[in-house]
Amino acid sequence: VQLVESGGGLVQPGGSLRLSCAASGFTFSRYAMSWYRQGPGKERELVATISSAGGSTFYANSAKGRFTISRDNAKNWVYLQMNSLKPEDTAVYYCYARVPTGLGLDHWGQGTQVTVSS
Repeated sequence: VQLVESGGGLVQPGGSLRLSCAASGFTFSRYAMSWYRQGPGKERELVATISSAGGSTFYANSAKGRFTISRDNAKNWVYLQMNSLKPEDTAVYYCYARVPTGLGLDHWGQGTQVTVSS
C-alpha cells in the first residue's frame, strides 16, 4: 500500500486548498478512505471518511460545511476540498487506508503541511 499526498501549502484565512492522495498497491475501489490531521502539539484526529464507492461520507464537526471529501475510483485518487480555512486548520494532513496486508491494517501517507495564516 502506498499513499502519497499533495496540495498542501500556505493560505490566508478564508482561503481554499484542495488536497490530493494518490493510492496504489491495493484494490482502491474496495476500501473506504480517510483524511486525518495533526496540528502543532495536538493528537492526530479524523477529518473525513468516504466509503468505497463514494456514496457515503463522514465529517468531523470541525470540517462539516467547509470540507468535502471525494474520490475517483478509476484513477485511484482521494481528495479533500477545504474552503473557508481557519488558522486552527493548520496541521499536517494525512491520507489513511485500513487495508489488510502482511504489514498490518493501518496505512498512512507521508503527510502534507497546511498552514493557514495571514
